[in-house]
Order: sequence, then C-alpha cells, then structure tokens
Amino acid sequence: MSSNTARTVYQETVRRKGVPIRLDAIRVEDKAFVISGRFIKTAALKNEWQEDIDNPNRVIRELKDSPGKIDLLRFWQRIPESEPKYSYYHEWRDVAAIAISDYKHWFEKQISPKARNKVRKSAKFGVAIEQTELTDELVRGIMDIFNQSPVRRGKRFWHYGKDFETVEKEMSLDLNESIFVTAYYKGELIGFVKLLFADRYALLTVILDRLNHRDKAPMNGMIAKAVEICAARKVPYLGYYMWRRAGHREFQESTGFERISIPEYFVPLTLKGTIALRLGLHRGEKGLIPEKVMGWLLMFRARWYAAKYSRRPAE
Repeated sequence: MSSNTARTVYQETVRRKGVPIRLDAIRVEDKAFVISGRFIKTAALKNEWQEDIDNPNRVIRELKDSPGKIDLLRFWQRIPESEPKYSYYHEWRDVAAIAISDYKHWFEKQISPKARNKVRKSAKFGVAIEQTELTDELVRGIMDIFNQSPVRRGKRFWHYGKDFETVEKEMSLDLNESIFVTAYYKGELIGFVKLLFADRYALLTVILDRLNHRDKAPMNGMIAKAVEICAARKVPYLGYYMWRRAGHREFQESTGFERISIPEYFVPLTLKGTIALRLGLHRGEKGLIPEKVMGWLLMFRARWYAAKYSRRPAE
C-alpha cells in the first residue's frame, strides 16, 4: 500500500456509550485507525477486537507522516497472545475470556457449582434457548428488554428509549459475522445474546435479560448455549470484553471466564505525545483516578441514579 493512503484523513463512525459519533480516521495497511482526543490526539484501530497491527514500525512511520497531527499510537495484543511481543512502553489490560475445548469440560470443570445449578434451573423452568435470526419480532422483544429501566448496573442505560428503527439498525451491525442466542419463556423473550465471531474467538457484544425473569437464570442458560456453539464451531475462546468489577465480575468468574492480562502499547509520535506519556495523561482524565477512588465514585453514581429514578424499576 502506498504511503499516500495514510496522508488522507477521512471520517469514520464509531459508537461511544451507544451513540454514533464521527471521528477523523486514517487508513494504514488497509486498516482504519480512528483519532480521538482533543488535546492529546491518539490513533487506535477502529476494529481493535477483530484486527491486529502486523507491522507496528511501518504503522508508526505512516502515522508520523500523516496530516492528522497524531500524538500517540495505542494498540494491544489480542488473546491468546499474552506475552509482550514488542519493546514499546506497555501497560496491562485485563480481558475476560473462556478457553473452550468442549462443552462437557466447561460444564463440569470450568464453572462454579452455583452456575451449574442455574443452567439446570433454566432448563427445568422450560426456558427455550436457541440460535435465532434477527427478525422484526426479535427487535421488538429486544426493545422491551432495553426499556425495562433507564438505569443498569448503577449507571444510565444508553439503550433505554430507542425506537424500532434505531434498535434494528444497531442490531444489524456486523450481522454477517454475528448470531443471536435467545431465551424465550412461554413465548416471551426474556434474554438475548449477540455473539460476534472474529478470527480467533467469539465475543459477547450484548448480553441482557428481563429483570422480572431472573429467577429462571436465562443469562446462565445463554452462556451455556454460546459455549456449546463455540465448541461445535471449534472456536477456541469466548470473550466478554473487559474484566469487570464487583457483581459483574462475580458472574464472569462463576460462568468460567478468566482474567487474562494482555499488553497494551502506547507509542509517542510527537514531543507532546512523549510528555503526555511521561505525565500519565495517555489514558485521559479517568486514567488519573486511583482504582480505590474510582470504586467510591462508581458507588456514589449508583446511589445517585437509584435516588433519581426511585419511582422506576432499577437494576
């Protein structure tokens, strides 16, 4: 590819908290790099969960010569590559994934007894869990799940209140590489999963249930079905994005997800980028907040939203 490709800045659409936004972007090695940040401009792969940087040195050269005035390049190694391959400055990023050999091994060896009982409980209740095509009926069911509450996990739920067209459009993204796993009880959708297949793993991009049917354990049943599908397709890993905090982390642990630390690289491309990295500004404002303080802030936010929506059902 000619270096002139990286000299062209164009616009890419990405989603931040469920909202589509337009960002400057540059193509290098036929891959899109989006540029974010107001003061410190950072380039990163748009599809970082699905693609790798094969030649970092070449990408660095191209980005330095680009008109985007990029200060930092951020990229990371995807599972299962957990050992650093490059000498650039890196920090550790914790992702959640299940190593899959076969369904029986996962069910008998990798999950907790409590999660195992919940999978059985879901089946005992008669919850029908299966792979499903995206239809108008499914979109309407997803809308009902989205609109249960404006608050989930102690924060504003960004899917709340979206109309049919918006939900259909969002659920149709990456449809050629994705499937849906649904949980129905007596004809009602009580949970769904959108599963995206990449080159080396499958990724749970959305997993939600109906709050008033949690006694039937649809989440555990859907995870079990996702593992079964991955095992049948010889997919070696099932990913669940980042390793979570508190109750969400407990769910990950109980259903067989493990914390896998992988290197995330930050490469300065300008003097400003070098200074930002040395001052710890490469992760933005949130990166400056100590983990303990972040926990307090999240707890305060959860209580604030609970009080604000006290007249509505909240998770």
